[in-house]
Amino acid sequence: MQFSNSVPIYLQVMEDMKREMVTGGLPAGSRVESVRALAARYGINLNTMQRVCSELEREGLLETRRGVGSFVTGDWERLSALREEMARTLAAAYLKGMAGLGFSRLEAAERLSGEEGDGGQSAGSQRAL
Repeated sequence: MQFSNSVPIYLQVMEDMKREMVTGGLPAGSRVESVRALAARYGINLNTMQRVCSELEREGLLETRRGVGSFVTGDWERLSALREEMARTLAAAYLKGMAGLGFSRLEAAERLSGEEGDGGQSAGSQRAL
């Protein structure tokens, strides 16, 4: 995993693990690798990985069973809500980026649906380069 310098590493790892949870890479109810193994996999400090796991547990996404290990929550509603939250965040970032390029919400939506009836030459999208 490539880390960005602008966001704390533990937040980046948390986002990656959340993405794995909502896409099935870490299925609901499944056992998660040990903190040591996860730290090695991500190439990060053991304390940083412990913070990631603690935060995910605090958010209700990981459940630790003493003597057994940590497991992805079996709460499908929580995972579904997380997936929707992540989708809204991505959609908002897309719309913000498109607005920064001068596109309206409608023009941005048209580009997603591939229904650019005017060949992408709508008045709002014409810009001098």
